[in-house]
Amino acid sequence: MIPTATTVLITLVLMSLPVAVVLVALGIGMSELYSFFPLLPAAGEILWSSSTEFVLVAVPMFILMGEILLRCGVARDMYEALDKWVNRIPGGLMHTNIASCTIFSATSGSSVATAATIGTVAIPNMRRLGYRPSLYLGSIAAGGTLGILIPPSINMILFGVLAEVSITQLYLAALLPGILLAVLFSLAVLVISIWRPEIDGTASPSTWRERIIAVRALLAPVGLFAVVVGSIYAGFATPTEAAALGVIAALLIAAFRGRLTMRSLGEALEGTMRTTAMVMLIVLSAFFLNFVLVSIGLTGQIADAIRAIDLSPTAVLLMIVASYLILGCFMETLSLMIATTPIVASVVAALGYDLVWFGVVFMILIEAALITPPIGVNLFVVQSVRTVSDAGPIRDVMLGVVPFFVMMIGMIGLLIAFPNLALWLPSLVMP
Repeated sequence: MIPTATTVLITLVLMSLPVAVVLVALGIGMSELYSFFPLLPAAGEILWSSSTEFVLVAVPMFILMGEILLRCGVARDMYEALDKWVNRIPGGLMHTNIASCTIFSATSGSSVATAATIGTVAIPNMRRLGYRPSLYLGSIAAGGTLGILIPPSINMILFGVLAEVSITQLYLAALLPGILLAVLFSLAVLVISIWRPEIDGTASPSTWRERIIAVRALLAPVGLFAVVVGSIYAGFATPTEAAALGVIAALLIAAFRGRLTMRSLGEALEGTMRTTAMVMLIVLSAFFLNFVLVSIGLTGQIADAIRAIDLSPTAVLLMIVASYLILGCFMETLSLMIATTPIVASVVAALGYDLVWFGVVFMILIEAALITPPIGVNLFVVQSVRTVSDAGPIRDVMLGVVPFFVMMIGMIGLLIAFPNLALWLPSLVMP
């Protein structure tokens, strides 16, 4: 049963069928073949009860918040302000790319939106200041992935719902690893820029007065982060309530900057509806498939199969990590996450690992899938932005992300060796 389900799932995805269709078709097929009683009549109840989960309301709220920020010019001002502080470090604007992605991802919650927005601002400066394309473009593509890990992350909400883990604890657990991963990205840029100075560009000189004045441009994104994530960490708001506060704060920022028009608001709402409809269709399909898999006993069979292998929990965990690194080359990240989370979460829990800790590891694996060819979405996002002002082969982007991919693997190794990197903050705030 296990090989059959896996083979059918991978085959249907490789046929480029819509992911929601794949999940529902697999669920119906498994139900008809292996269930002793009809499961399809229960689909209505499953879909309704799943869609009324209060925490899922945070998904369209965070998407709307990101859509508003995309249209109010926060990213460009933030980028220019950060550049005045970090461009003297070897690597120059590449550090600005990573720092901008880190801060913007902490307000948008979306990796693709982060890569597209920062790429639009950063790429026109690449040739003008003499940077070699590969590492420069790689810093944008990899930096954009931080939107999955650094709170508020939409993907983390979906993982929490599917794995039945506290979203608040996941957000707490992801903060330090997210910041550390951004530091590792900058460290990679620093080392490579010192080793090969020809890839670096020309830094724009800035006075201390200009730097201090530029700090004002950081107040909006940092303030929004404080409102959203700070309210969650302080216990004042649930993730859903914090998302609503974030939308209000984003509207105030847009209004203060004179960018809140009926047209921009309509575009933001339309983009939110499109993205939410796609995400929720996949999520509800995954809930139905998970219901079928539990009903026919497949999750129990998987746990028994893992125990029968007679490997240590660490060895099994490493096998899971390796499997995701391979699957990430061929499956779109949202599909990969939603289709596999219910099964893998049950296996990891059976091995005795903390699901909050694994949620952080899992997000980094999904990050890696965003930059691994041939399906890595961020690679194509950065390349599509690049073609507007600087035509060149996508090979540049693919080569440029290699050092950052290595840093992601290193971060997973650190989390396995030192689990408290993720678990310390949740235990401190929520003992």
